[in-house]
Amino acid sequence: MSADRAGFEGAPLYAQTSPGAPGQRPVLVLLHGFPQTHAMWARVAQRLEERFWLVMPDLRGYGDSPPAPDSADHAGYSKRAMAADVVSLLDGLSVERFYLCGHDRGGRVAHRLALDHADRVQRLCVIDIAPTLDMYARTDMDFARAYEHWFHLIQPEPLPEQMIGGYAREYLHAKLGGWGGAGLAHIEPQALAEYERCFTPAQIHAMCEDYRASAGIDLEHDRASRAAGQRISCDTLVIWGSRGVVHRFFDPPALWQAQCSGRVEPLLLDAGHYVPEERPDDVAAALAGFMTGSPRKRLVSSLRL
Repeated sequence: MSADRAGFEGAPLYAQTSPGAPGQRPVLVLLHGFPQTHAMWARVAQRLEERFWLVMPDLRGYGDSPPAPDSADHAGYSKRAMAADVVSLLDGLSVERFYLCGHDRGGRVAHRLALDHADRVQRLCVIDIAPTLDMYARTDMDFARAYEHWFHLIQPEPLPEQMIGGYAREYLHAKLGGWGGAGLAHIEPQALAEYERCFTPAQIHAMCEDYRASAGIDLEHDRASRAAGQRISCDTLVIWGSRGVVHRFFDPPALWQAQCSGRVEPLLLDAGHYVPEERPDDVAAALAGFMTGSPRKRLVSSLRL
């Protein structure tokens, strides 16, 4: 893999890309989630690098990508702005059309990108999320307990930043080992070292801003899209873990089908929240089959209990 930077207004994203230039293989963009970086895709990328030209950015303010300017409405971390970051990166790489996959926060960016830049996305995959608007609408005491970080991180600064910063490594490890996980065994040592390196005060603030945007301006954008009848137009693969919070509280295929005019393919795996790191073989095989396979080929759940 090689490192590339491209972006907007002098604030480029950092990304790892396949060697050489795009053109001979289909382009697959992989977007990470909280509290991670592009390093989460390492094992999936190893299994896909011969089939796809891969682009794995660090989202705005995460990893080695610089933060957005602060603003009262957190607009620099809206999923619309973060999606535009990714499109700008791909413009800089001379990539017009691409396949797109996002896990966690990256899935929310991918959702908005597929709405705002429908002509660019050939097929979409979202991993272990339901649409943001539906998740907030479903919130009750049980969900709030299970996803307490949503409601902690959106509090006004600097309280969450200071609380997390006091025990940053412990907080990071707790989140990486939670949500249906069983400790840190699923994370490669090199990836864990990257997550620790990148969990700095500046990046913790950016992550809080990401969540603050999702509880405010992102909901405004999502409500406007739904009111206008805007839906994801490409075929969409939905992968989620049987031991995760999303599976406990939501019906991901039904919720995503309601937001898609194309077909939705469901794939439930025996995993917690960090599906790509827990089940890299299954995720890579599903992406390879879905992204460039026949539109009539249906995926079969590989749930193993």
